[in-house]
Amino acid sequence: MNREGSIEIDAPATTVWKVFSDIARWPEWTESVERVVPQDGPDVRVGAHFAIKQPRLPEMVWEVIEVDAGRAWKWRTKSFGVTTVGWHEVAPLGDARAVARQGIAQHGPLAFVVGLFTARLTDRYLTMEARGLKSRSEQTAGDTSGA
Repeated sequence: MNREGSIEIDAPATTVWKVFSDIARWPEWTESVERVVPQDGPDVRVGAHFAIKQPRLPEMVWEVIEVDAGRAWKWRTKSFGVTTVGWHEVAPLGDARAVARQGIAQHGPLAFVVGLFTARLTDRYLTMEARGLKSRSEQTAGDTSGA
C-alpha cells in the first residue's frame, strides 16, 4: 500500500523544515500523534529512533534511514508482518512559500491486508498532519516576520 499527500504552505521552506523535523513537538500541532519519545536525541539523523503513539494504533518505533538535511527524510518501522517506510519532503516555492509532501509505503507478507484495514485512517492522519504543519509553519513564520 502506498499513500501520500502534499500541501502548499505560506512560509519559507526553512521554517517548514524546522517545524516538520522537530518530531518531538508533533503532538502540539497534529491530533494524529498522541506522543513522541525520541530514543536517541531529538535530531533527525540516520539511525535515530522515535517511539510514536497514534490514536487507534499501537506504539511503533521508527528508525530514520535517510536524511537530506533541510529537505527530506525517510524512516521505517516493522510490525505485524509489514515494513512501513514513511517519507517527508519540503521544497521551496519561492522565498516565502513551500510545499510539504509526505507518504508511506508498506511492504511485506501482510502489507496488502493491513493496508486494506488502515487506508482510510492513514489518509485521515496524512491530512491532519499536513493541515497541522501548514498552520504551525504559517504561525511560526508570522511570529518571526512580525518581530
